[in-house]
Amino acid sequence: MLVPTIAVGLAPLPPADVVAVARGGTQVRLTDEAIASMSASRAHIEELAASSTPAYGVSTGFGALANRHIPPPLRAALQRSLIRSHAASAGDDVAREVVRALMVLRLRTLATGRTGVHPQTAQTLAALINAGITPVVREYGSLGCSGDLAPLSHVALALIGEGDVRDSEDVRHSAAAALDAAGIRPVELAAKEGLALINGTDGMLGMLILACHDLTRLLRVADLAASMSVEALLGTDRVFGADLLGLRRQPGQQAAASNMRRLLAHSPIVDSHRGPDCTLVQDAYSLRCAPQVAGATRDTVAYALSVAANELDSVIDNPAVLPDGRVESNGNFHGAPVGYVLDFLAIAAADVASISERRTDRMLDVHRSNGLPPFLAADPGVDSGHMIAHYTQAAIVSDLKRLAVPASVDSIPTSAMQEDHVSMGWAAGCKLRKAVDGLRLVLAIEVLTAARALDLRTPLLPGPATGAIVAALRKTVPTVGPDRWLAPEIDAAVVAVADGTLLSAAESVTGPLA
Repeated sequence: MLVPTIAVGLAPLPPADVVAVARGGTQVRLTDEAIASMSASRAHIEELAASSTPAYGVSTGFGALANRHIPPPLRAALQRSLIRSHAASAGDDVAREVVRALMVLRLRTLATGRTGVHPQTAQTLAALINAGITPVVREYGSLGCSGDLAPLSHVALALIGEGDVRDSEDVRHSAAAALDAAGIRPVELAAKEGLALINGTDGMLGMLILACHDLTRLLRVADLAASMSVEALLGTDRVFGADLLGLRRQPGQQAAASNMRRLLAHSPIVDSHRGPDCTLVQDAYSLRCAPQVAGATRDTVAYALSVAANELDSVIDNPAVLPDGRVESNGNFHGAPVGYVLDFLAIAAADVASISERRTDRMLDVHRSNGLPPFLAADPGVDSGHMIAHYTQAAIVSDLKRLAVPASVDSIPTSAMQEDHVSMGWAAGCKLRKAVDGLRLVLAIEVLTAARALDLRTPLLPGPATGAIVAALRKTVPTVGPDRWLAPEIDAAVVAVADGTLLSAAESVTGPLA
């Protein structure tokens, strides 16, 4: 079987390619153009290394120690010492997909030829990716300035045959043993190479790309969850009309409302209360404003992807090798552009979860559910129904609100005040990943609750699309009955959201949702 491969060269990598390498078995290859560009810039570094004029990162120390000139015999030791000392992360291991995203993004920067590394160094990094060797990186250590120094240093440490890694089967080994087993020769770092391997925003950018990928799918799930809840609560679909939503020039909300119109089309439950006998004047905000909230989050994701696209078309290194051969210090490693949008997305994810929780609560409250039994219990009083599922959802939403507090407004000076303002972009990425996981759980509980409520509307039936969602869920979660152990049912709903089962069921009726 042919293994999919992407070319890494001077052109920016599409976000989908980053996801494919990070999460799948997609391999990488350096283009001939990239190898030529790296060879040319390496020649400039060699000239500087031979010169008597000090050059930062080539013949000097780093950070607050940049004023010390390093004689040629010590420069290889300088690069090794840099990597060893900076590989200082602590805490839990970072997810494999984040480390692989970080690796392929750093490879892409090396491939531009603006960092001055030997082509062989980049080829060795590509070999690690293709062999499924993933360096062990831990959570704490990056301040999001001077790049994601500690995380990238653990990757560089593996390149020189030191530290710990996990193989393609997720088994932990020493880097030396794993490289030997894969037939990969460790790199011997030359002048500038250690710094080039660690001075980038690749970790936080990788987390941004993965989060945007996940949120794009979850926002479609948010639309189907909201549609099921509108139907279950005898809400109206008239507020989602294209003419009404077109009055406000926000593209995200128009896409969300279009999805909801298609999901609610031909619903017998909605049709049952369209007539003049219906006394409900208007729905609560959590129903009526669902497209506005999910839509604003869509627009936020679109903006975040534009920032990611700019970063994917950038060279992040310090110093950078310019086309005319100059090697200049700069501040492009500062993670502010990425850190801001990582925080922005955490705010939006918390709000989508918050409105979802409000709809769930409404379905369980006998005073607001328009005829549904208390807590959707089979025998209220004897049974508690989904009462505590809502508690779980509420606890997650509360946590998401804490995770929405921006990391990027914080800064802590380091390196003897040389690095006196940092972005905290890595921290913003780590908490966004937790927020995305939390949002998935919250939406799964809303879907689980709405499906139960729709079953309780029998003999009235849901629409074709929402009915298909309920039917897909019922393959792993039984319908209304006496209280059962609920945790496995929540887990099953989460899996059905995560693997696309519910979305596929809806789209089998509606066609692709926006």
